[in-house]
Amino acid sequence: MEAMKWHLLPERRAELMSHRTKPRKSTIGRLLVIGGMDSHKGPLSIESYCPRIDEWKILKNLPARRLQFGVVAIENKIIIVGGRDGLKTLNIVESFDLTSMVWQPIVPMNTHRHGLGVALLGGALYAIGGHDGWSYLNTCERYDFTAKTWSFVAPMQSLRSTAGIAVLGGKIFVVGGRDGTACHRSVECYDPHTNRWTNKCPMNKKRGGVGVGVCNGFLYALGGHDTPAVNPAVSRTETVERYDYATDTWTLIASLSTGRDAIGVAILGGSLIAIGGYDGNYLRTVEKYDEETNEWIQLAPINYSRAGACVVAIPNVYSATVTTTICTNNNIVTTPTNTQIPQISTPQH
Repeated sequence: MEAMKWHLLPERRAELMSHRTKPRKSTIGRLLVIGGMDSHKGPLSIESYCPRIDEWKILKNLPARRLQFGVVAIENKIIIVGGRDGLKTLNIVESFDLTSMVWQPIVPMNTHRHGLGVALLGGALYAIGGHDGWSYLNTCERYDFTAKTWSFVAPMQSLRSTAGIAVLGGKIFVVGGRDGTACHRSVECYDPHTNRWTNKCPMNKKRGGVGVGVCNGFLYALGGHDTPAVNPAVSRTETVERYDYATDTWTLIASLSTGRDAIGVAILGGSLIAIGGYDGNYLRTVEKYDEETNEWIQLAPINYSRAGACVVAIPNVYSATVTTTICTNNNIVTTPTNTQIPQISTPQH
């Protein structure tokens, strides 16, 4: 009966969670931690985490150094979007095949973006906000994998870079972030069927450089800073808050071990995992949230200190029928791969 309810009532999975509903470690896949920033020029390495033995290993290097990019993972590929190479902001998009271990170019975006967020929804890839090297952006564009084209959709209401991006309830949520003068508490939600952004309940705290993830039906916002990071008075928070889609409310939960921003966030085996970050130093720390006890548990640290790394969860077996795991600028959510791209309509002014 418990198993039947779990499969037939997905909207109630948060309340049905128990030790019996958690996947076995041998079946839940692995994490990949990609790029980021460190005290040098930024690590090139991609690290792979095996939960069965709680161990990180180096998988492969990026083809070139890249910072503040976005990543999605679909089927047996990871796709890296935008970023900067230390000199200029990029619009390039590349695909890495996890079976052949080969990189391939994809059609570049219309706009150069670093500090962007990315999301995969309805079979399409979205690139949201960021900075083009000159100014902060509220523009959003969508990639059609069949037509192999990028097209603009409705812009956000606010300029945002280093925001958290997540997919929840068939919509894209953009959480916090910063513009040229301030960090945001505000949250915007994009409906691809109406091509409109709406405001949702703001967070309890301003969070630029926030890490986000969707786990068991809730959206989590981890860490971040309260003023632009170049401000000498910047404060990095250890607080974590959880968003309930049904009630449109945020609730503070157990804090991380230290205040930090630019945390990589992943969901693996039904657990929320926080990776790396920056607290004045670049970190190797990895923590897992236990919903039952409302506490964070230390896991094996990554091999290289890094902040702002993108993290994706990948299945142990690659096939066209597996779920799609996506990273939205430090957050992971899962959606089916066989959904169709919704039609876009222009909002009325």
